[in-house]
Amino acid sequence: QVQLVESGGGLVQTGGSLRLSCAASGVNLAFKNVNWYRQAPGQTREFVAGSALDGPTSYASSVKGRFTISRDNAKNMFYLQMNSLKPEDTAVYYCRINTHWGQGTQVTVSS
Repeated sequence: QVQLVESGGGLVQTGGSLRLSCAASGVNLAFKNVNWYRQAPGQTREFVAGSALDGPTSYASSVKGRFTISRDNAKNMFYLQMNSLKPEDTAVYYCRINTHWGQGTQVTVSS
């Protein structure tokens, strides 16, 4: 079955950077769109970034220019590079492929 495992979360100061990773198994990323979502306390889960299987990427307006999604199909992994982090980026970050979700990784940005 499909399994997604996130890593790379942590505590960082405002303006800092983190790189999240999502390791996929049971699926060939080369044939899939991949996405990152996040959920802050008391908020609904929201789209952050997506990478289509044929190349195009998309971003939420709140992260455009600061976050970059990428993938390594050979390793069956995808990533979220987060720069210029703000306290409002604090959330649990999830990777998603179709109806499959990872367990989430906590990102906390201190002011």
